[in-house]
Formats: sequence, structure tokens, C-alpha cells
Amino acid sequence: MASKTSYAMFLIKAIQDFYYEKEEETIAFVMLNVKGRDLLAIDELTENQNELEKEIFPMYQMFNEGKERLQRTPFRNVKYFFPYAKDMAAGTYAHKEDVEKALSEKKAKFYKYICDETEGGDQNKIDLLFSNIDDPQGTMDAIITYIVNGEGQFTGISEWNKLLESMGHYTKSGRKDDQSIPVASWRKFYRIFKKVYDKNAGLFAARVDSKKSETRLCESLMNIQPNDCFVIDIAKLDEEMQAFVFGDVMRSIYDLKLGAAEGLGRKAKEKIPSKIIIFIDELNKYASDDSPKNSPILRQILDITERGRSLGVVLFSAEQFRSDIHRRVKGNCATHAYGRTNAIETSKADYQYIPSTIKSMLTRLKQGEYVIQNPTFRSLLSIKFPKPIYKQYKHG
Repeated sequence: MASKTSYAMFLIKAIQDFYYEKEEETIAFVMLNVKGRDLLAIDELTENQNELEKEIFPMYQMFNEGKERLQRTPFRNVKYFFPYAKDMAAGTYAHKEDVEKALSEKKAKFYKYICDETEGGDQNKIDLLFSNIDDPQGTMDAIITYIVNGEGQFTGISEWNKLLESMGHYTKSGRKDDQSIPVASWRKFYRIFKKVYDKNAGLFAARVDSKKSETRLCESLMNIQPNDCFVIDIAKLDEEMQAFVFGDVMRSIYDLKLGAAEGLGRKAKEKIPSKIIIFIDELNKYASDDSPKNSPILRQILDITERGRSLGVVLFSAEQFRSDIHRRVKGNCATHAYGRTNAIETSKADYQYIPSTIKSMLTRLKQGEYVIQNPTFRSLLSIKFPKPIYKQYKHG
């Protein structure tokens, strides 16, 4: 539970520093900010000079052993992506002056989702909004296929409100057109979609204006460059929209590595990063044992954990309780890092191969202390790592 995000960020910072000037093997990073302003100033040095001089820099010096591999600087090449909202405060926990400063320095954009059949719009991603909905009969999936294929009332739609109107048409009793999908299923689908749409009206847009620092998230991700560090803010979005954005991020990165960037602005000669690391906190929201088996986001996560390595897509994740995570995700994880946890958690089956002395240690670890498990090492390792070198905001 303690310092899980800080440890992941320390590893990512070390990786960026190590590969920053390499030309053959390049890396880019995509992080999702899920709590407050946690990751919204990672390109700024911490303001605590006492910690820097007495705690952080000495540890960096020890790690370097005379070679400046770990830079005494915050993250480089950072770009922030904030959810668009007419009232900026409604979309992000970031302070207005901080967002405006990032925009003026050309290191921030607002992301939107457009509905446009002719431009390969984002209506093709609406399955991601139903990732946590049980659908044993497959009726939600059938509706999604119906919409994405442009059948019936869904031909030539280029606006979200028109899409919603077309959904509403199929919720009416007594209509005489296609009735292959029950009205009750359409009503459930309409209700779920309308709830998300009404809450996030700013994000579901008619168009994107690049002159106002607006972008489609998938287009920005498709154009990610070596050493880029993208921070996508989803902290203030509701749970369904968070899942939608996270699913869009994974799908876009996967499509990029599979060669689907054509037509989204990427130049043919631009080198795609050899590896792209995606970091998400609270992974249990999207990949728990309780997630619906038909969840498109769970399928995407499983695909990345089982086959992403061959494509150069690496998933870093953090969660409070390892036992909550889907067994196939854990089974394909090369490195496990354990911070302080409680005795109830360590009594679960996930910890049956961990010696009792180590289990007892896990309940007493301090911040900055972790136990690492990796096939490279014959036994578990106890480690310490420095506090974040970047600026952190106090919650509240």
C-alpha cells in the first residue's frame, strides 16, 4: 500500500534516463493520472530542497557509482493531456494557472472525442463504455456491432446528439423496423450511454480545434516520439469515462505498434519508439477477477500482458491488493514489487510461496521500502528507493 506510485515512477524515471540518448533502442511513456494532481508536475523539481540535498541526491549518487546514468532532474519531454470541459475546473483537479502555464509552454493539450463516420470517428469505441457491464446474452455487444456497422438509423451519423437520437428511436415500443434486438436491451443501452454522455458533454465534441490546443487522444498517441512522456489526466472523470479513456489509450498504442498509424498524421519516416511503457494506478478497476469476461478493456489488458512484449508494449501497474488482480495478468507479470500490506492480504493464496518471515516483514515495511520478486533472482530482495525527485502536490 505504501509508496506504490512513487516506486513505479522511480523506475520509469530511471528507464527514461538510461535510454534517453540511445538511438537504436528507444522508449516512450504513457501515464494515466488517476488521483488528484499526483502526476501533473512531473517535469518540475520538488520544492523541498532539504529532501533533495539530504535524501534524494545522495541516493542518486550511490546508484550512479561515478556514471551519471540517473540525472538529478525531473522527467523530460513531458506533455500533459487534460479532459476538455467548457469550465476547465470541471474536467481536472489541476489549478487553472498551472494549465494555462503548460498551454503557453506548448506542453499541454485538451483531448476530445468526435463522432464522424467519414473521419473514422470515436463512435467505434463505445464498446469501452460497457466494459464493466455484465452481458451474458450478448445483447449489448449486438447493439454495439449494429451501431459501429452503421445499420438502420445509424448510417451517416456525424454528431453525438444524433447518435443518441438514433438510439432513442430503438427504445420505442411498436416501431415496425428492425426488431432483431429486444426493446428492453436498447433501453438499457440507451440509459447507460446517455448517463455518461450527459456527464461528459464537453468531451463528446462535434469537432477538434488544433488552434485552441485541442486534440483527439488517439491521434496524439499515434504520433508519440522516442523519449516522449505523455501524462493523461483522468482523475476527475467518472468511473465509466475513466475506463473509456484508459481503453482508448491501450487500443491506440497497440494499433500504433501493429502499424495502424497511417492517416493519423504520423510521417512514414518517423521512427516508432521500440518500446512504449503504459503506467496505470489502481489496475484492479479494470482487470480484477470480478471483471465481466466479455469486457473489452480486460481483453485488451490480457492481450498486452500475454503478447505485448513481442510488440514492445509494456504495462506497469500499481494496486493496493495483488490478490484482486486477474490471475492471467499476474501470471504474465515478470516483476512483482510488494510494499507494506496487511495480514489479511498476505494470508491469500497469492502469497503461499512467500516465506512466513517475509510475509511478516510485509506488514512492517516503511515508506521507501519494497520487496522485489523476479525470476532473475533466486530469492526475494529487500530494497530501498528515494523519494520522488519531481514536484508533488499535497492532496486537498
